[in-house]
Amino acid sequence: MARRPRYVPPGALIEVTTRTLHGRLLLRPSAALREIILGILGRAQDLYGLRIHAFVFLSNHYHLLCSPTDPQQLARFMCFFNSNLAREAGRLYAWREKIWGRRYQAIPVSGELAAQVGRLKYLLSHGVKEGFVLTPADWPGAHCVDALLEGKPLRGLWFDRSAEYEARRQGLEVSARDFASEETVILTPLPCWEHLPADEIRARIADLIAVIEAEARRLQRQTGREPLGPDFIQRQNPHQEPLRIKRAPAPLVHAATRRVRRALLDAYRIFVAAYRRAADRLRNGDLAAVFPENSFPPPLPFAHGPVRVTAG
Repeated sequence: MARRPRYVPPGALIEVTTRTLHGRLLLRPSAALREIILGILGRAQDLYGLRIHAFVFLSNHYHLLCSPTDPQQLARFMCFFNSNLAREAGRLYAWREKIWGRRYQAIPVSGELAAQVGRLKYLLSHGVKEGFVLTPADWPGAHCVDALLEGKPLRGLWFDRSAEYEARRQGLEVSARDFASEETVILTPLPCWEHLPADEIRARIADLIAVIEAEARRLQRQTGREPLGPDFIQRQNPHQEPLRIKRAPAPLVHAATRRVRRALLDAYRIFVAAYRRAADRLRNGDLAAVFPENSFPPPLPFAHGPVRVTAG
C-alpha cells in the first residue's frame, strides 16, 4: 500500500519531530554536539530560509517549531539538516549505523493562540517534565530557551568536511576546525505573537517558564524525587537503548478546539482523496494527472526497454 501523503499547509506553523533508532541516546547532550547542532541548523536556515520559532534537542529525539513557505522548503531543509546531523553525531559518538529510526514527522498547528502557545510550552517543558532538570535553562543540550528569554545569540560551527577531506587527501596536516565557520540560528516569534513588541513576547515566555517550573516543583513534592541533573544526562552511554519507550500515536493536527480540529481534518481528507485520484490516474498511464497543490507526486514506474539477445 502506498505511503499516506504528507499534508503540510503552506505557511502554517509546523511541529517537526525526529527520533533516533530504537530510541538510543545518540543525541546525548554535550558541548561539542550542541555546537554542531547549532552550526548545521544555522547553515540549513541560511540555505533554505526556513522560519524557526523554537527547538529543543533531547538525547533520543528533537522538536522544531517552524513555518515553511511550502512543503518543498521543509523537505529540503530537513533532508539537509538530518543527513548532516546524522553524519556528525555518528562521527562524534562512534556510531556507524543509521541514526534516525524513520522519517521526520511534520504536524500542522492551527492558527489558534491556545494551540500555538500550547505547543511552545510543550517544547520548553522537555527535560523538566521527565524529571531530569528543574528548569528548561538547566538542560545541557541545544535549546532555544536562553535566546527566547534573554535574546542570547544561537551560534554554532559548520564543519566543511569536503574541504577537510580534500586537504587530507593532498597530505596536508589539518584539524577539523581549520575548515569550520560560525553559523547563527535566527528565531522569529510565533505567528500568533508576530504583532507583539519584543518585550511583551519575552514576558509571555517568562510566564510559560514559571508555569513549567511550578509544575516541576509540584511533581517533585508528589514523588519525593530529586532531578537527575545535567551531569547524569551527560554521563549516559550514547549507544544505550532504553528498556521502554513511552510513545503514543502522533495526531494529524494540533488544535485547541474541536471545531478547528475537524476543519483541519476535513481539509486533510479532501487533500488525500484528490491525491489518490491523481495517483490512480498516473498509475494507469495518464501523465496529465493533476495533483493537489503543495504535494509530491509519486515516482513513475520503471520503463522497460526492448530486450536484445545476441548469439554468443
